[in-house]
Amino acid sequence: MVLFGPSGCGNEFYEQGYKSILEVPKWVKEYGLDAYEYSFGHGYNMSTELAQKAGLLFKEYDIKLSLHAPFYINFANPDELMYQKTQGYLYTGVRFMKAFGADKMVFHPASQGKLDRAEAIALTTKRFKETFDKMEEESLLDGLYLCPETMGKSMQIGTYKEVVELCKTNTHLVPTFDFGHINSLEQGGLKTKEDFKRIIDYSIENLGFDRTNNCHIHFSKIQYGAKGEIKHLNYDDTIFGPNFEPLAEVLIEYKLSPRVICESMDKMPHDALIMKKIYQKILDK
Repeated sequence: MVLFGPSGCGNEFYEQGYKSILEVPKWVKEYGLDAYEYSFGHGYNMSTELAQKAGLLFKEYDIKLSLHAPFYINFANPDELMYQKTQGYLYTGVRFMKAFGADKMVFHPASQGKLDRAEAIALTTKRFKETFDKMEEESLLDGLYLCPETMGKSMQIGTYKEVVELCKTNTHLVPTFDFGHINSLEQGGLKTKEDFKRIIDYSIENLGFDRTNNCHIHFSKIQYGAKGEIKHLNYDDTIFGPNFEPLAEVLIEYKLSPRVICESMDKMPHDALIMKKIYQKILDK
């Protein structure tokens, strides 16, 4: 079963007079959605007590919850102190996963910086194995999945192949396929069903069906330029892609049941519901 939800509630939630994370689960459920991603992108600005209260409500309303770790995680930073900070952000994220009752946490793998690509990937791979093996040894990851995300800019580590390869370092890692990012990096390369199939096929061939089935998906239309991603757009944009229909066809054909999170510019719940209806319409044919 594919679950659909937003990353954040967009303008609509606040325009209706809502303010608190404690009001989100009921609002999302009544909207007709069944998943939600809470972002700590700019830092962990919440108490664990509030996270626990919110988590109970997400469970009550049967909303599957994922988190997004801070944006400034970077496994390829040569500075050892900065690497320790990256590890710290993930350890804190795991604590919040447990407080919320979330089962997945998305994070950005790395930026290339001044290293050449091969060096950056080698360092990232080494540190992935080191960090997540340690977490596993400490029994921190039981029932949890950390989800490195495909990225949208050329200087970031995170092509779909790089992310799949990084996930090989530990079984608690599953990919976040951000198809808007992939489309931006490939300069509009996601148009047909076959374009989406090559990504899913690569994951199945390298990680197996079960881990691919358990993948996390971000979907939005994104404006891009020569170096990749510029900014997120709403789904009604007609200039930039990708469109959701070809991916929905692949998910149905392959009998996959990932979580699809909409990251539109400011209409995330509205556009998530559009995607859910597209999926259901194709499924019902």
